[in-house]
This record gives sequence, structure tokens and C-alpha cells, in this order.
Amino acid sequence: MSLPVIPQALAPHSTPTSASGSPIPNLENLLLSAFLENIPDNIYFKDLQSRFITVSSAMARRHQKNVGDYIGKTDFDFFSEEHARHAFNDEQAIMLSGEPLLEKLEKETWPDGSISWVVTNKLPWRDQQGKVIGTFGMSRDVTKTVETQKALEESNRQLMEATRQAGMAEVATGVLHNVGNVLTSINVTANLISDRYRDSKVTSIFKVCGLLREHSADLGGFFTKDPRAAKLPGYLEGLANNLDKERVDTMGDLSTLLKSIDHIKDIIWMQQSYASVAGLVEPLSPSETIEDAIKLSNNALQRHNVHVEKQFAPTPAARAERHKVLQILVNLISNAKKAMDCKEPSQRRMLLRVENGPAESILIKVVDNGIGIPPENLTKIFSHGFTTRKDGHGFGLHSSALAAKQMGGALHAASDGVGRGATFTLSLPRWTDAKPGTTPPMKLPEDCFGTDAPRPPDQV
Repeated sequence: MSLPVIPQALAPHSTPTSASGSPIPNLENLLLSAFLENIPDNIYFKDLQSRFITVSSAMARRHQKNVGDYIGKTDFDFFSEEHARHAFNDEQAIMLSGEPLLEKLEKETWPDGSISWVVTNKLPWRDQQGKVIGTFGMSRDVTKTVETQKALEESNRQLMEATRQAGMAEVATGVLHNVGNVLTSINVTANLISDRYRDSKVTSIFKVCGLLREHSADLGGFFTKDPRAAKLPGYLEGLANNLDKERVDTMGDLSTLLKSIDHIKDIIWMQQSYASVAGLVEPLSPSETIEDAIKLSNNALQRHNVHVEKQFAPTPAARAERHKVLQILVNLISNAKKAMDCKEPSQRRMLLRVENGPAESILIKVVDNGIGIPPENLTKIFSHGFTTRKDGHGFGLHSSALAAKQMGGALHAASDGVGRGATFTLSLPRWTDAKPGTTPPMKLPEDCFGTDAPRPPDQV
């Protein structure tokens, strides 16, 4: 049904006339007035020049105006130039094409600089003969919805960043532990050198020099008559021996310091070498990567008396991102170590195995004889935020599973129950002749964290 013509000169919500000028029946007028006065959305009618003819009461209240304040004015009188220009262009296009503009999200910039958001529907306004005589539309304020969506997006971004950081934290923890131990060694060595020089016999030389200076006018008489002179050769020889020993010991300590500094440099270089190639897919030696993960975890493994056994079957290179595989392995090794805290130190055993898998895959397994995993948790352990440890954050396994999937692999868990240990299997695709590149983004299917991998019978 064609909407009535509402001449610009009429007061808002007054009795409009049709295109022929005849009054609209009272019932229709009452319905229109009730509609414009009570609907909570912004309703407006505009003429061919995009000037307001009438608006809903809700729209007037939104601008803290009266309905009559809109008559004959445009969006340029209420909004910023940018927003008003967009609205004007949209309305001119609607009147030219005769096509509506539906469900458009619009950003409103107010004169005071504040921002609001509305979803707008605008349509061509036609008279009873079908001629376009303006536009009419409805805008619904969705500012809170948009702000909530933005907050959710920001929370999701922070969550993903926290997940990424949590994955890197496993590597960083290993680096910090190793560097921290070396720094402790450096500190001990530096204190030894400091104590040695504080108690050095070199100060005795000044005593000898003072004695000789005291008798410098008659050194010959001093050496022939003073009994102290007879003791000088033996004293100087003993002093020389002590100083030489100090020199040798100090050189040894300095050599230890240099080795410790080189060790720190090696640790940092190894960590940076992985971080610097983030995103690069390359042929990767599984055994070498495991060895590097052990180096980063070695201090913690030794401190917890974990015996590590390695079984590396000959395999081709894997197609993977080096830094991601390192993150996963350091995390799995750390989890296995913690899972064995319930065992006596002499019984803590970890097996790191490399073997060829099905469908052109390579399997890296981390097996422990620790606390095990209850059957009901096997489907939960890769979920974000799930943890059974008081100090756990629930990021490690989740981010590891994501990283494995992004590389075209998978991470599975198997356990025969509480007290029976656990096996985590990282599967990676074999390297082919395809050129390395960055891992493409991919949508993760719901079952990407499956736990239906075959359970290995070789629990330690």
C-alpha cells in the first residue's frame, strides 16, 4: 500500500493529505500518529532534497529535540559532515534507482565527537501514482550491541594472544632456567675472584718496597748489616709463588666465566634461531628438534631426577615449523615431568620416541610413567582453560593442539587410566619436494582434537 503524502508545511503528526489533497481518514491518521509517537525506533520521512518532513517521537528524544525542530532540516543540521554526506548520497541513490537500502550498519558521528551505531532501512517514498516523492526509513540504535561485539572481539584477540604467549612461555621457561643456572655459576666464580684479590699477597710487595725505600741511601749497608735483609730473598720467592698461584687460579676462573658466557650465548642463539623463523615451513629433523627441546628442559629434568630414554627410528624429514614443534615438545616434556612428581625420584622415567606413522606421517611420542589420565578427561585435556593442576593455566595443551593442526598434523593423548602413565603423540606430515612456505590459515573442524589415536602398548 502506498504511504500517504505528508507535505513539508504540515506540523508533525498533524492530519496529512493524500496526493490529491483529500484528508486521510481519521482512523488511518490516528494509527499513523500512534505509530510515530510510540515506536522506540527512529522513523523519518524526507522529501526529494532529503529534508525532514516528520519524525518519530523517539528520534526527537534521541536528539533532545521536539518533533517540530526537524521540519525542513537535514542530517547536516544534526550530524557531522561525513555522516550527513553519506546519508544524503544514499537517499539520492535510492530515489534515483527506486531500490531500497536494507540492514545497513551506519556509524553516526555527533557534533561533540561522540560515536553511535544504527542499523538503517531506507526505502523510496512514492505517491499513489507510484512517483518517487522522497524517502522514508527506520534506524535502530545498536550502539550497545556493536560495543559488546567489539569487546568480545578484543577479548578473543587477547585470548588468542594469551594462548600464543602461553605456548611460547614453555620455551621461555626452559631458556630462563638454563640462563639462570649459568648466571648463578658466573656469580659464584666472580665472588671467588673478588675474594682472591681482596686477600691477595700483592699488598706484601708494598711492604718490601717500603723497607727498601727506608734504606735507599745505604742499600749496601742494609743488606750486609740488617738481619731483615737476609730474609728478603726467601720472602720474595714465596711471594712470587703465591702470586703465580693467584694468577693461575684467576686465569682458570676467567676461563670458566668465558665458557659460561658462551653457554648463555648458545642458549639465547638457539631460542632466537627458532623464534626468527616463525611461520616458515621447512624440512625438519625430528630427532634434532627433540635434542634441542631436551637442552632447554635439561635443568628441570635433572632437578626432578627424571631419567630420559631416547628411541629414534630412521625417518625422513618432517614438514613443519621449527619453532612450533619446539614449543609443543617443551610443553609435553614439562607436563610429563610434572606428571611424575607422584613417583619416587629413582622411578621417574620418560621415553622420547620417533617413528614412522601411517599416511606419510612421522610420529613423535612423549611417554611417561606418571599419574596417568582418567578416561573422562581424555576428551577434555585439549580444551581451552582445562587443567587439573592448581598452578595450571589450561593454555599449554590447547595451544599445542592448535599449533599441530595448523602444521597439518595432530596431537593425541592416550592413557590406561590413573597411575598408568600417559602417551602424547605428535604426528607431522613428511617433507615432500614442495617448496617451503608459510602455513596457510585454516578453519579447524570440531573434531580436530581427537583422542582416538591407537594406544601404544609400550608404557614405560
